[in-house]
Amino acid sequence: MAQAVIVTPMIANAVFRTWTHEASRAEAAPVFPDGCRDVLIIRQPGERVRVELTRLDLRPRHVALPAGVRLTGYRLRPGAGLSERVLKAVSASPGDAEAILHNEAPAPGELDEIIHALTAPGATPGSVARELGVSARSVQRRLRALHLPPPDYWRLLARARHAASCLKTMALSDAAFESGFSDQAHMTREFVRWFGVTPARARRHALVLDLLCQPALGNWTGEQISTR
Repeated sequence: MAQAVIVTPMIANAVFRTWTHEASRAEAAPVFPDGCRDVLIIRQPGERVRVELTRLDLRPRHVALPAGVRLTGYRLRPGAGLSERVLKAVSASPGDAEAILHNEAPAPGELDEIIHALTAPGATPGSVARELGVSARSVQRRLRALHLPPPDYWRLLARARHAASCLKTMALSDAAFESGFSDQAHMTREFVRWFGVTPARARRHALVLDLLCQPALGNWTGEQISTR
């Protein structure tokens, strides 16, 4: 999702989490894969209010924020999206975005069950399929039908994000073990793959680590995280 440097605590409910950010000066905001899409209300001096639905990121990137831009974000549950009809309703009345999303955003359902299962300790696509009583191909087809990444995206990203949360209180080697990596080098490779930085560098930069620990895949409502 296209997250900015979020400076306000997230307000949560079952459907989305709300955040805001204002850029007092031009900045390049880091964006890390987190398995979520955000509805962004973008207010920029001298321009009309814009509404965007962000994509799911597969790799880290930066977005340029001009001075004075104000963002209100509604982070949807991991994997969740919005219909074109709902997005048009928000665009037509951005001041009513929260009420519209409360009434129109999809409620938790089968997709949440699949993603939750994929972040469980030791989960594999095969074990998740057996748990849900379907074939592994059925799980893949379900995600593909929703234009979502394959099972390993959710499983491996959740593990890396769990490792990030461990870095606040653990040594690097302990964080690797706790998160199910084979060793510290394995964790470092996955960190660079998903976040573009090593675990050691992330821990030295409070902003980066705070962004990696924001509620999203793996810690939306206290989900357990894959340890394989």
